[in-house]
Amino acid sequence: MSSRRTFFFGAAAAIAARPVARAANDKLRIAVLGVNGRGKDHIAGFMPQPDAEVVMLCDPDKSLLDKRSTEFEAKYGKKVQTEQDLRKVFDNKSIDAVSIAMPNHWHALAAIWACQAGKDVYVEKPGAHSIWEGRKLVEAAHKYNRIVQHGVQLRSSAAIQEAVSLLRKGVIGDVYMSRGLVFRWRPSIGKKAPEAAPDYLNYDLWTGPAEMEPFTRRIVHYNWHWTWKYGNGDVGNQGIHETDLCMWGLGVDTLPTKVTSMGGKFTFDDDKETPEVQTALYMYPGPVGKQKMIQFEVRHWNTNLEDGAGVGNLFYGKDGYMVIKGYDTFETYLGPKREKGPSGKAGGDHYANFIKAVRSRKTSDQNGPVETAHNASALAHMGAISMRVGRQLDFDPVKEQFIGDSEANKLLKRKYRAPFVVPEKV
Repeated sequence: MSSRRTFFFGAAAAIAARPVARAANDKLRIAVLGVNGRGKDHIAGFMPQPDAEVVMLCDPDKSLLDKRSTEFEAKYGKKVQTEQDLRKVFDNKSIDAVSIAMPNHWHALAAIWACQAGKDVYVEKPGAHSIWEGRKLVEAAHKYNRIVQHGVQLRSSAAIQEAVSLLRKGVIGDVYMSRGLVFRWRPSIGKKAPEAAPDYLNYDLWTGPAEMEPFTRRIVHYNWHWTWKYGNGDVGNQGIHETDLCMWGLGVDTLPTKVTSMGGKFTFDDDKETPEVQTALYMYPGPVGKQKMIQFEVRHWNTNLEDGAGVGNLFYGKDGYMVIKGYDTFETYLGPKREKGPSGKAGGDHYANFIKAVRSRKTSDQNGPVETAHNASALAHMGAISMRVGRQLDFDPVKEQFIGDSEANKLLKRKYRAPFVVPEKV
């Protein structure tokens, strides 16, 4: 990095992070980082906002970047700036906020660098690739007074907000358990041998904080989700929406004290490392009537849909249960005869909510604040760690460490590849 960037991400970052004052009628200028999959949705989500606009696209894949910029100009009738190196985006003082849709292993570091640069952040789920770096993201957001919005869209759904409000009011009685479900059709990814990285891809930047390994089509682009160095399996992919809602609906804002998980590959002999089938149990202890439990299930391929909530949540109470379907629908069933109770279907605009909070500078305006990014992601990571070490684990939610298990604690944090390092002190 240049001397400018060395200074920027060093001890003087707090000075550099002072926000640039903008007139109330100025549009917020947003850069989208990562434009392969979710990045397309970020562009489509921000461009209709009346007081925001996407002005820059960033991706280490030059061919993908060129394709998206051409599509952007055709759709919106204006050119958009492009950049392969995200550090140059952070150096650009005309950028007010970044929207991060890069692979999981980049989420927390990119968001922390953005906070240090004085940019507000919309970051895709999971907010962090590990439990340790999720805590560092929270610290950075608070230290630099940045709005960091976690990309869990159901938090802005009017129907899901109503559903959680009804749970609080006792619509199904005292709620004792939640289940998160991710039953997605995930076919085989086959097997791909290493090869030379294509000229249009800056593979060093793509790899970023992860350990460098030979380029292979099994990871670039989408299938990195199923490799531990870059992704977190489906519980850390689609599942973060559901881990977040499990905690939100139960009314818990700390991590549990016990976790146990099992899983594996049952269907395909392919390059996936993460499980096709996984079940995790999380316990919040207490006296009878006060303890709570979360159950999380991942299944690929053919399966039943659990009252229609194949991707969704179930909440169980003394007097009934609630079904959350996707991002915008809920139903309740009451008593032993499963009589239908309140239901609803309504969406929301998570991007608009982010812009509102950026304008007001109030984290209380956010539907998906940075703490949700850490907690929802950490819950998924806890289950993955228990499965990988093969045993039930006790967890200290204050220290955010496993108790008496050095093997599990080694998986709380990755080894970073310089200069792409999440610092101890952000």
